[in-house]
Amino acid sequence: MVVDADDKLSKYLAENEEARIEYKKYKKLKNDPRITIIGKFIRKSSIDEFPQFINVLKGEMSLVGPRPYLPREIEDMGESFEEIVKVKPGLTGLWQVNGRSETTFEDRLRIDKEYVQKRGMKLDIKIFIWTIGKVFVKEGAK
Repeated sequence: MVVDADDKLSKYLAENEEARIEYKKYKKLKNDPRITIIGKFIRKSSIDEFPQFINVLKGEMSLVGPRPYLPREIEDMGESFEEIVKVKPGLTGLWQVNGRSETTFEDRLRIDKEYVQKRGMKLDIKIFIWTIGKVFVKEGAK
């Protein structure tokens, strides 16, 4: 990301109504002005996820679970927040294998709550295998 990324995002959203609508719906932008050319490659290839293995080894994250939400997203999560944070965040999750960046924020919340309700070893193994496939084909990565 570029220096002062949050400021750049705020300015971009203030000047671009279409981007504001997209960001409100997805909490992401397809053409995010904060991401450098190298950053686009790193994200597309999911290399940026590897450091999180350290968090898994430290016990702060699990391999599978809801992805962590940003502090600025907590208010938008509403009642879903309490349910989703009951479980440890994961390196990958049901949301990642069901649309990833093409999923609206509301759908992400719904999918994460579904995971919390249905979680178990069998589902986690399926999600982990699906994730490997998605990473190799770069499906849903932005």
